[in-house]
Amino acid sequence: MNDKLLELQTLLRENSLLITFSGKFTQSIIEELGEAVKKYLETEERPQNAIFNLFSIFIEQTQNIKNYCSSKENAEYSDRISDSCIVTIGKTETGNYVCSGNQVENQDVQKLVAVLEQVNQMDKEELKKMYKIKRKQEVASMEGPGAGLGLIDIARKVKQPMEYTITELDAGFSFFTLKATV
Repeated sequence: MNDKLLELQTLLRENSLLITFSGKFTQSIIEELGEAVKKYLETEERPQNAIFNLFSIFIEQTQNIKNYCSSKENAEYSDRISDSCIVTIGKTETGNYVCSGNQVENQDVQKLVAVLEQVNQMDKEELKKMYKIKRKQEVASMEGPGAGLGLIDIARKVKQPMEYTITELDAGFSFFTLKATV
């Protein structure tokens, strides 16, 4: 195990990963990691809006995963999904990114891709309008999360369109990753 840990640390450094968490996302884990992210970024003397945007994107991505896992908690495969969660925060030459991933049911992939494609094609003004519409719909319906509001909010804060991959694992599940660069 000791040599594996060194390999992991080397891999993290080579990919400029600052923070990585893999496992079940709970509200307390999200909050603790969020605080650590904020404190770390503040030590790097980044502009306050960059810190806020990265922190917000981290919270949105981890909440989206947590909410997806919660929606599957009564299924026989719920542990498979909730145990597959991962989030990383990395550094690029021009800023930072948040990349997250988890297993999703193949039947959910098409809807997810449709929302991402729609959001990625919008400019900042269209995103602002769509955000206001979705927010009003969510408040009016009082339904749970899942309307895409979080993805719209992320898209409003990124420098470039969100990147995503979907890797089919088997007939029932795929691994979904989302990368947002600030």
